Amino acid sequence: MGNSDYTPMTEAMYYVLLALSTPLHGYAMMEAVQRVSSGRIKMGPGTLYGILKRLQKNHLIFLEEADGRRKVYQITNLGREALELEYKRLISMVEDGAWIVRGGDKA
Repeated sequence: MGNSDYTPMTEAMYYVLLALSTPLHGYAMMEAVQRVSSGRIKMGPGTLYGILKRLQKNHLIFLEEADGRRKVYQITNLGREALELEYKRLISMVEDGAWIVRGGDKA
């Protein structure tokens, strides 16, 4: 995945991919997102399953197993690459903003 192919993620997508550092089912994923975000993000089932559908469509995650109603998802290698690119993009944004917030001039 080259930088030219990359589209920034929503905050919710980013946290779902972070949560999927280990395979999880939906309810465990909602809990992991809340934990990883230090409680800032509380995701409901509708939001989560919409994001999962989009991430699957983009080949960033896959359905590892379905046991009745419980579906376990896992991040793909492409998903890990996308997560790393998003992490770097966010770091750059914070670094760019630090100049302004601290009263500096980056120009």
